[in-house]
Formats: sequence, C-alpha cells, structure tokens
Amino acid sequence: MIIGLTGPNASGKGEAAKYIESKGFAYHSLSDILREEAGRLSIEPLRENLIKLGNELRRKNGASFLAEQTIKRLTPAQNHIVDSIRNPAEVGALKRLDDFILVGVDAPVEARFKRGVDRKRPGDAQSLDDFIEKEKKENKNDPQNQQLEKCLQLADIVIVNDSTLEEFHERIDEAIKKNKKT
Repeated sequence: MIIGLTGPNASGKGEAAKYIESKGFAYHSLSDILREEAGRLSIEPLRENLIKLGNELRRKNGASFLAEQTIKRLTPAQNHIVDSIRNPAEVGALKRLDDFILVGVDAPVEARFKRGVDRKRPGDAQSLDDFIEKEKKENKNDPQNQQLEKCLQLADIVIVNDSTLEEFHERIDEAIKKNKKT
C-alpha cells in the first residue's frame, strides 16, 4: 500500500506521516528531493526557498518531477507513506501506481495558524492575516506551482484534524482500513 499525504500548512500531515510510519510504512517526502537539491546548490532550506526551488524544478522538469523522483525510491515489497504532495500533477503521477491512495489532512485555519506559531519554524507567519495571505500565494492557479487546495480536492479521503491526537490517529487508522486493497 502507498499512502500519499496532502493538505494545507500545519494541518497535521507531519504527525500523520509519523504515525503511519510507526505502523511499518517506509517514509518518503517530496520535500526530501527539494532539500537534497537545495543542499547541492547551497540554498538555505527555509520554507520560502524550498517553495521557490520546487516551483523552478517543476517549470524546468515538468509539474510531476518531484513525484517521479520519489517514485524511483519506492520498493514494491514494502508499504510506503509519501508526504508533501503539493501539485495536481504529482497526484496524477502517484495515482498511476497500484495500491495508491491520497489522504488529505485538513484543519480549521485558526488551529493551523496556532500550530505554525507553536512549532516556531523560520519563515512561518506571525499573524493570522499573514498566514492566510501566504496560503493564497501558495495556491496560485499556475500548473507549475504549488496548488494545495486542488490537491486536497483530489484526495480519496480527507481527515479533519480538529480534535485530540488520539482521535486523529483513530481517523487515520479508519482511513487506512477502509481504503486498503486486499
């Protein structure tokens, strides 16, 4: 089984990935490709820099480039979790794989903003208005850019992360069980 994760910033994708990985799934992130390329180019791996680099790589190599590079790392005999899916073409490339499901993770904007502030990552928004404005920029209608809203619309199932961690984990377990192909 291959589970892909998509959703807006600070929705809980990282927590979902960590939980699914604890179930024996091998972890992959499209952002790993970006971080590797940023290192090769001596670019500081800040959020804004990685977004810009990802958009440049999609323009240069095709919108599904990051997914195609990650697909090369998937082994058939293992279950995988693929995080950081941010473009519909990436979704399309992954959906061509047998046993792939796309799970969207979402949460109310206020909760996501609070999580972003709490995790204190460099470059994260410091006000709710700034957070919302950054999201608008990240969802431009350009096929080579990030399009998180469109990816969320393509999800096979959407899990709303608006309660306790235990309930979130239960929702993930239900989604895996419901969508697992035998």
